[in-house]
Amino acid sequence: MHASNLASHRFGYSEPSLHKLAHDPRSWVLAQFQSPAEFDSQGLIDGAKAWQITRDVLQAALNPSPSPDNSQALDALGGMTSARQLLRKTNLHVLSKRWQHMTQTPTPVAERWVQFWANHFCVAATKGTTLALVWPHEYEAIRPHAMGHFKDLLRAAILHPGMLLYLDNAQSIGPQSIAGRRREKGLNENLARELLELHTMGVNAGYTQDDVTQTAKLLTGWTVGQNTAGLTRFVDNLHQPGKKTILGNIYPEGPQALDLLLTDLARHPACAHFMATKLCRHFVTDTPPAALVQSIAAHFRHTDGDLKAVAMALFSHDLAWREDHPPKFKRPEECLISAHRLMQKTVSNMEASVYWVQSMGQALARAPSPQGWPDLSADWLSPDAVLKRIQWAERYGEMYSKDLDARDLMQQAFGPNLSTSTAQTIARAESGALALAFALASPEHLRR
Repeated sequence: MHASNLASHRFGYSEPSLHKLAHDPRSWVLAQFQSPAEFDSQGLIDGAKAWQITRDVLQAALNPSPSPDNSQALDALGGMTSARQLLRKTNLHVLSKRWQHMTQTPTPVAERWVQFWANHFCVAATKGTTLALVWPHEYEAIRPHAMGHFKDLLRAAILHPGMLLYLDNAQSIGPQSIAGRRREKGLNENLARELLELHTMGVNAGYTQDDVTQTAKLLTGWTVGQNTAGLTRFVDNLHQPGKKTILGNIYPEGPQALDLLLTDLARHPACAHFMATKLCRHFVTDTPPAALVQSIAAHFRHTDGDLKAVAMALFSHDLAWREDHPPKFKRPEECLISAHRLMQKTVSNMEASVYWVQSMGQALARAPSPQGWPDLSADWLSPDAVLKRIQWAERYGEMYSKDLDARDLMQQAFGPNLSTSTAQTIARAESGALALAFALASPEHLRR
């Protein structure tokens, strides 16, 4: 890919024309981190309200009437009488605003940066308690901190109600705590393990099972539930008393220990290397050059995890802009967003679009594990996946071809990187719908 194509299609979500960035694509990318477009969350529910909606869904089998807390919300959304209907409509409303932002933002590379971190700190609606909390986790915990320091992002991400419920810390109780001595429930290590393995250091960083257990004890007390009205609170009666030793460091009893631990984890050399590897793999290529990873890791350490500085270092590095890096296969949601950006269309039919993204292999808000959605091309390349993308392209060709010239669209968007084969296939199409389908199913559009 030429530099302008890298900026548009690999680093961003695809621009309808290369004209505005062809002169200096690197500056176009870097400028986005100086003034990223803000996501408008006005009118969206907060985490506490999302927890209340989720609670009502879980209680619906026993009591099908909505709770008094949600009666006004139900009326505002059309007088619906089912908590499950409210949940569905609320999630679609948030997703609609999210996709509107992604398809129209003037800073798509900065938006891709936000989405990287949302996937890194994955919360999924694969359990009842998180059905309404995936999107609030993104716009309350991830977006406000994605350009700040890693330690602050880390704290916000793991203490959000969505994460505490998804990884079961809300039900983790210190065995020797006041509550632990009264109840049969005890320690849950899920959040502790993922904090070390997925969020900061990586699986081969040298921590032990005892480090995981001690981290779980340190995290006890941080909870969300009925007694906290859906807000994250530190409840002393749930906290394991005594000091904890993690990775050779001793942490005191109480809520202050969390910030001490997160600071140490964020400054650990393994964290810098782990994060640099993931960033380079996501934005550059599946097997990034070791020199690039080392350089970004060094910037991560030297700036104390300043994420904006790390982004500037990554996108200004010559190795990130090499044109011979093997391309990556787009995730289904990326296909959807880039298609709408190329066509300069908003996502008009939400339910149909959600269906197509799911049919292509990405059930929105339901990542298969705390690792989030996989990031290697091989994870998305299969005969069935390609077939589903062709079927999606055919449907979109039928829907949107009336006022679009696929030949001009692809020439404007890809310029010299549009292959002769793709150009000829589109030109020979028997109809405008088929031409647009060929464009959206082309290697140029499906890869980045």
